[in-house]
Amino acid sequence: MNPPGDSASASPAGRLRQVLAAPGLVVMPCCFDAHSAKLVARAGFPLTFMSGFAVSATRLGLPDTGLISYGEMLDQGRNICAAVGIPVIGDGDTGYGNVLNVKRTVAGYAAAGFAAVMIEDQVAPKRCGHTRGKQVVERPEALSRIRAALDARDEGADILILARTDARAALGLDEALARARDFEALGADIIFVEAPRSVDEMRAVAAATARPNLVNMVEQGDTPVLPPDKLAALGFKIAAYPITLLSAATRAMEEALAALSDGREPANLASFSHLREVAGFDDYAKAEKKYADQ
Repeated sequence: MNPPGDSASASPAGRLRQVLAAPGLVVMPCCFDAHSAKLVARAGFPLTFMSGFAVSATRLGLPDTGLISYGEMLDQGRNICAAVGIPVIGDGDTGYGNVLNVKRTVAGYAAAGFAAVMIEDQVAPKRCGHTRGKQVVERPEALSRIRAALDARDEGADILILARTDARAALGLDEALARARDFEALGADIIFVEAPRSVDEMRAVAAATARPNLVNMVEQGDTPVLPPDKLAALGFKIAAYPITLLSAATRAMEEALAALSDGREPANLASFSHLREVAGFDDYAKAEKKYADQ
């Protein structure tokens, strides 16, 4: 619970606006559940993102290919947003249907506590941004999705709109940049051109609009993974790391399972006391004692 008067007591969207208004690049590790979101916040990062790739993998054990539903993402997001005080951006995929579904998605994500929602222009069912076979809708339909999202925002949903295009892979960089400019003209709050393939393309993406630009740092993906200072110099505002925590967790769990299978004690485990603290047992005990004393 955020103390009254604290800057975090503003709405999630308001806190995100504060983050975006501050100078410098924002490094944004992406989460997939309440526990990973708490770890991001405890590490001092001012912002996180609920990754559709990671939620699909951890909640369903399935790939990020449009199999997870709006209701499942909303439920996961509600728990994540409730667990942390930092703003959370939610992956809204294609909006889960037509333009009226897009409006419902935006309103639902706002009610769940998200600071922003990402809406993209892929053909449904969508695919992970760094996999093959992606297709995008025609530009008028892409603009209609963003227009519907912005209408939901302007009609009372206290949430920012992150407009994403995957046109680089399907139609080329020029079309992707044109869509980014159109998203900006419509009034999108944050712009995201997915998967530029070189530093020169990344520079062109960041220069295409005056809105805050997000870049995806996917390890072994299509976009060069650069250090934060170079991303800032290129003109990006947010650097997202969508699978870093999931990759780290997967490797750590596989190593622990291999050790157990070999009859060895797993190494590099968090202490039980630290795990209890992160899970909230210490805070629970303090609260329990407070009311017991009264």
